[in-house]
Amino acid sequence: MTRRPVDTGDPDRLYTVTAGRSHAEGSFDLVTLIVSECRPTAGMQSEHARILELCEHPTAVVEIAAELKLPITVVRILLGDLLDMGRITARHPRAAQSVASLPDSALLKEVLHGLRNL
Repeated sequence: MTRRPVDTGDPDRLYTVTAGRSHAEGSFDLVTLIVSECRPTAGMQSEHARILELCEHPTAVVEIAAELKLPITVVRILLGDLLDMGRITARHPRAAQSVASLPDSALLKEVLHGLRNL
C-alpha cells in the first residue's frame, strides 16, 4: 500500500480559499473545540458556511479538516477569519495540571473501593 501526501488539494483552489494567505492569525490546536455563534448567511464563502454548519455542536479542529477534506493549515486560516468576524467561539484545551494539584492516590483508592462495593 502506497501512502499519498496529506495535502492533496488543488494548489490553485487552496490559494483561492485562503485568499493567498499561508499562515493563520489565531492559534488553533488540533483538539481546540469550535462552536458556531450564528447560522450561515447568504453570500458567505462556502467553506465558512460549511464550518458554521458543522460546528453547531462543539467540534475539534481536526474533525473539521477531515470533514471538509482540506489541509489543517487551510482550516486554521478559515477559522481565524470566522473568529475575527465573531461567528465562532474557540474553546482551547486546558493545560495539564501539576501533580501537586491532583487528588491523593489514597483518596482515589478509597473511592474505587467504595464504587466496587456498590
